[in-house]
Amino acid sequence: YIETKRADEDGALAEALSGVQYTYNTDLIVYTKNLDGEIVVSDTEKLLSEAVAENFGMNMMSMQDMGSSMVAGNESMSMLSSMSQANSGIKLWQEMLPGENGSLVNPILENQYEVVYGSWPDEYDEVVVVLDRNNEIDDLTLFALGLKSEEEMDSIFDAVSKGTHIDTSLQSWTYEELCDKEYKVVLSSDCYTYDESTGLYVDLRDTDAGTRYLYDNGLTLRVSGIIRPNETASSTMLTGSLAYTTKLTEYIVEKAHESEVVKAQLESTSTDIFTGLPFRENTGNMSDEEKEESFRKYISELDTEGKANAYVEIMSIPSEEQLDGAVSQVMAGVTREQIEENLITAMSAQMSMNASAIEDYLLSMSDEDLFELFEQMVREQVKAQIAQQVVSQLAAMTPEQLAGALDMSAPSYTTEQCAVYHDEVLVFSDKTYDSNLITLGCVYLDDPATVNLFASSFENKDIIEEFIADYNENVDDLSKIRYTDYIGIMMSSITTIINAITYVLIAFVAISLVVSSIMIGVITLISVQERTKEIGILRAIGASKRDVSGMFNAETVIIGFTSGLLGVVVTYLLTFPINFIINTLTGISNLDAIFPLPVALILIAISVVLTLIAGIIPSASAAKKDPVVALRTE
Repeated sequence: YIETKRADEDGALAEALSGVQYTYNTDLIVYTKNLDGEIVVSDTEKLLSEAVAENFGMNMMSMQDMGSSMVAGNESMSMLSSMSQANSGIKLWQEMLPGENGSLVNPILENQYEVVYGSWPDEYDEVVVVLDRNNEIDDLTLFALGLKSEEEMDSIFDAVSKGTHIDTSLQSWTYEELCDKEYKVVLSSDCYTYDESTGLYVDLRDTDAGTRYLYDNGLTLRVSGIIRPNETASSTMLTGSLAYTTKLTEYIVEKAHESEVVKAQLESTSTDIFTGLPFRENTGNMSDEEKEESFRKYISELDTEGKANAYVEIMSIPSEEQLDGAVSQVMAGVTREQIEENLITAMSAQMSMNASAIEDYLLSMSDEDLFELFEQMVREQVKAQIAQQVVSQLAAMTPEQLAGALDMSAPSYTTEQCAVYHDEVLVFSDKTYDSNLITLGCVYLDDPATVNLFASSFENKDIIEEFIADYNENVDDLSKIRYTDYIGIMMSSITTIINAITYVLIAFVAISLVVSSIMIGVITLISVQERTKEIGILRAIGASKRDVSGMFNAETVIIGFTSGLLGVVVTYLLTFPINFIINTLTGISNLDAIFPLPVALILIAISVVLTLIAGIIPSASAAKKDPVVALRTE
């Protein structure tokens, strides 16, 4: 729909859009070799997570989920949290905005960036390295690019953990060294191979040999050039350090559909090819009767061993009354201090975190939240104890006996019991059919995850909004595009503020003009009074009333022109220090106050008109004076 509208040369959308970018639920898997010759994944997020887990014994995501209270007062943890947040959502590899008519690079990027070495990509397997304005790249990105060794990064993290000095000496690489680096793209579908012994697909990345095989057979990317932001660019589009073209994305998507593992999953719509387990249906929409039917069908298809295991699991499920009674007995009389002590011990063992950090986290919780968390833990422990007792009691029975017990008990199960057993006993894959296809990179070019529309100007944003509104009128509610115009909201608020300030300034200026006009009129009137005898002499020698009035009007015009010209010149000269201050404070080089010549001429004309109006009454007063009376005035 979008491309059809863009192709219409007479349509407004073609002019309103400067670019369109389609994104898909695919991950670009890239490997490179570091200085030690080891194969590493070229991904800052993964490398940071691995480094934190190795050096600090905790998961970066866990640290973020636990909140800021966990890192409060700990300088090294706070620094790590900042590093994680800084890299969150910022990809090392980023797709560039394509241009029109098959162009791989949009003119917006060409205007924002300058090529300092090489050229922009021309082929699908070419990329560019993105530097900052100072020709610099941060340490973590250098490590991901294979330009720093693991030993250097370990020393940095070790210094962070100990709070010691970090070596910040500058290192440099030539443009040729950056362009000579080799990067290998591995398709998600190529990461899996069929295991004949299990009949399942396994991940080659789980072994070093498998990773090396993937690296050796991956698509080689070539660095075609190095770019950095233009000095005149106030903002830039790229946030990653390596930028590739949309042609690479299209290549990956097309190749994924040719792989055997994708074809196998497409054919097996109900079974997970990685685990062999069935996909879980949407149990939230299933009634108890449907769950009962699914459960009875499941146990009827089990062999003797499967039925024996299912019977043990069923007998291990406590009733709600039994579970509530045991939990209430444990919770009776327990204090907050006892709960904190138990939770610190349990969470330290589960999460491999230090006790002081967990204690700070628990202290920040309310009594209600703390007791609820402890009750959940007790409930799980009671379930585990009951299950252990049941397993011990049934250990003496053979699989045949257990299977027979299930066959005898199953007909007596109620619908409600079957619904519970359906959720507790049935073993499903923790993945879904769609998530497996996404994992394998199986997406479709005509079904993007997101569509980014770039307006050619702020005014053309309204045309895009109208286009979306027209599209929504012709589709159902599920297909409607919902968007939030953050820029519009922000600019609307800013416009309101600016308008309010403008109105206040206009009011002050209007008051100033009225007061100054009155003062000019008063001064001219005083001048008339002081020059009364002069007026009489002029009238005596033949000057008409119009001549006298014109003389004073000419004087007011000269005053208005001179003052207006002086004000314009002073204002123009002040723009230079004002622009210097603005550029220094904001860092935006092209944010300047300007004073156009037409505006200056209009201001001078306004000054002349106002002084002329202010002098009309005094000049008329001078023209009306009696020459005889005026000559007698001292």
